[in-house]
Amino acid sequence: MFRKVLIANRGEIAVRICRTLDSLGIASVAIYSHDDRGSMHVDAASEAYSLGDGSVTETYVNIDRVLELVSRSGADAVHPGYGFLSENAAFAETLEERNIAFIGPRPSHLKSFGLKHEARRLAMSAGVAMLP
Repeated sequence: MFRKVLIANRGEIAVRICRTLDSLGIASVAIYSHDDRGSMHVDAASEAYSLGDGSVTETYVNIDRVLELVSRSGADAVHPGYGFLSENAAFAETLEERNIAFIGPRPSHLKSFGLKHEARRLAMSAGVAMLP
């Protein structure tokens, strides 16, 4: 089981993840941009760290900045929520290399499913009905 999970997202999904982690006795870490500093997910988390000021790409999608906060917080896992970094294979791989769990698909799966022709091939090989 994890001790502390950083949630690499904001809003309702982050609040729900915080609540679930709390019910499991796991500390939650919120990250937030300057504009989101008063958001519910910041208050719902056990602790919170600022990504600084800027656009979404300068904050929530800035892999280096998010990784810096993962390290600073001491989180042993990251939950990406949805959107932002949830389908980013490079982010998941970097976490794996640092022995930090990515709560989501394996990097290899993210790579495969990110390519429509590969995802289709995998689905067909698993017997999923496909339209021509």
